Amino acid sequence: MSTATYDWDAIVNGLNQYLRLRSIPIGMKLFETVEEMEAIPKIRRPKAKHTTDQIVAQARQLGWTVGITMADLVGAQCGAVIGLSPQDDEWLSGKRMAGVWFKTREDASLHQHAMDCVPYGRYKAMAVAPLTSGRLDPPDICLIYGTPGQMIFFINGLQWTGYKKMSFTSVGESACADSWGKALKTGEPALTIPCYAERRYGGVGTAAVGTIYDMLNEDKRRAIEIIAEQKAEETDPETADGNLPELESPGRPRP
Repeated sequence: MSTATYDWDAIVNGLNQYLRLRSIPIGMKLFETVEEMEAIPKIRRPKAKHTTDQIVAQARQLGWTVGITMADLVGAQCGAVIGLSPQDDEWLSGKRMAGVWFKTREDASLHQHAMDCVPYGRYKAMAVAPLTSGRLDPPDICLIYGTPGQMIFFINGLQWTGYKKMSFTSVGESACADSWGKALKTGEPALTIPCYAERRYGGVGTAAVGTIYDMLNEDKRRAIEIIAEQKAEETDPETADGNLPELESPGRPRP
């Protein structure tokens, strides 16, 4: 684990000033024990089962700090991406997606095999929180949402020094495998187009592009240097149409 410290207020202020983001930049962190996750200050725990998209939305839209285990998720498709559920033969078979998103079971299985997922077995819990809260300091990855215009400015910044060609992927549905799944697995920047589930349950607007970046690297944080020289274009706010069930805050009296 990194012991470095970061001025998250300065980083987020720079992103908001020059990219004009319409939702809160958040962090995501995996935990080897449930107790570690539950020890986070002001952590909220779900009272109902959720998709991971909903958990992310509660942090980036409402500013909440939310922690989950596999027991809080609706199924293996969500859990497998973040390493909380096994990518076993049943999951890889694709039988649950055949006839829904893919014509044949063979096509569905190819999709499952193509997904970038955190290996199963090490982690038992996950949490998300606004970067400026400092509660996941440091997070494993940082997540922002924006338009293509905003994202290309960010990419320009990532390539300002130590240039590398960037390649982004799309498995189609289950696009979280191309964003937080890929970034958690590889530690490299990732960008994708949100899928139906992220739009339906995560409240992502029709013009938004979901992106996630590992910013815990000096070269990547230099993105702000180039962003500061230009301003991203104005964009319309995202349309929040997701379903966000109520959460329970441990230690707080319930009405």
